[in-house]
Amino acid sequence: MNVICSRCGESHGVPSYPSINTAQDPDLKARVRDGSLFVWECPRCGARNLLKFETLYHDPAERLMVWLLPGDTLPPQAVADAVKDLEGYTLRLVREAGDLVEKVNIHACGLDDVVVEMCKYVTRMEMADQQKRPEILDAPLKFFRVEGPDHDLVFSFPLDGEMKVVNVGFNVYEDARGILGRNPSVRPAPGFALVDAAWLGQYFR
Repeated sequence: MNVICSRCGESHGVPSYPSINTAQDPDLKARVRDGSLFVWECPRCGARNLLKFETLYHDPAERLMVWLLPGDTLPPQAVADAVKDLEGYTLRLVREAGDLVEKVNIHACGLDDVVVEMCKYVTRMEMADQQKRPEILDAPLKFFRVEGPDHDLVFSFPLDGEMKVVNVGFNVYEDARGILGRNPSVRPAPGFALVDAAWLGQYFR
């Protein structure tokens, strides 16, 4: 696809990936996980540009499909119907490349993305209360990794013009899993489900 550098305005052709099958192209999984697949460096001025393209990410070994469809586009119905009942599969719809990266990393760490969304909700509530800053309630937390002997969850989020990082104890994940276990209706519908803060907000106010 052709892209225009956001700094110098020069046009270049760069590869895009309408579909990614990690069994066929295992190197692409690492590039999705670190986000480098969606970043292009202009050879003229060196500016790093975010690439925007649709892609269906499929990891057969992990039984994970994530469809990146920017805007309000929905997956083709015929395809959605064909895969919605795949046994053991997690099917997700995302709108931005960063959301795809997050879903893949959550799954790679053996975590449930619905529980992680609940962790984000609880973490935002606690930080906003402790710091007396209600704007944190709308902070777009992103799962980054699990680290340390206690398996802390690491989230990043923008605040005051900077990227902040917060470590959340695994006990918060376990508590969130318990909350969702007591509320079995809070589960995504079959098929490519959009699981994010807005989706969770339907259930928890």
